[in-house]
Amino acid sequence: MKLRIDRLIKTYENKRILDDLTLALDDKQVLALIGASGSGKSTLLRMISGLEAFDSGQIVVNGHEVVESEDADYRKRIGFVFQDHNLFPHLSILENILLVLEKVHGRMRSEVLPEVEALLEQFGLSEHRHKKPHQISGGQAQRASIVRALAIKPDLILLDEPTSSLDPILTHEVLNAIKVLVEASIDFIIVTHEIGFAREVADTIVFMDDGKIIEHGTPEILETPQSPLLKAFLDKVLSF
Repeated sequence: MKLRIDRLIKTYENKRILDDLTLALDDKQVLALIGASGSGKSTLLRMISGLEAFDSGQIVVNGHEVVESEDADYRKRIGFVFQDHNLFPHLSILENILLVLEKVHGRMRSEVLPEVEALLEQFGLSEHRHKKPHQISGGQAQRASIVRALAIKPDLILLDEPTSSLDPILTHEVLNAIKVLVEASIDFIIVTHEIGFAREVADTIVFMDDGKIIEHGTPEILETPQSPLLKAFLDKVLSF
């Protein structure tokens, strides 16, 4: 993954949500965005995905400049896993995944079905493929969302706090599923409050506060934070 963010600004109702962000990453696989709720992490992820416009600045992903109003083709190459799985409630898990491949990517069901079945097997969902989202656990639904993102063979996967609504057991289940992405050498960016997980899987950590990037670097910044804000944040989240 190559990522360039240059002087990015986003405002809502005269409040700066992203305040002059600049970041440059080359040949990285896993980027973890950490920080308190409301620091701008999820907004930044949506900007990177092309789902939401920004006021000024520039985002370049793998050499492609992201322009929200013109980026339908770019968005087809990005897998997105939301905080809530965003599966269609009236469709089975299998149909949720096939729908994207058929309707958005124009692929034939007969062509993609073996690939989808293999992914469902890999993520422990084969026996649930004909169930609807309300018939499976939250962790299983998030794993299905990961499968849906993987099925399009994306250039990049974006995960927005995928464990935020899950209990500790289901959180562990989903984090183990995300480790599959690491093992498969798939590039992804994750917004997470799971600091131990970020330390384990990410090769780059970005700490945000109040719409700004305060500190970034290798996971070692979590051991020896240089900024008072990151130190205070870690003292709070790691205190129990």
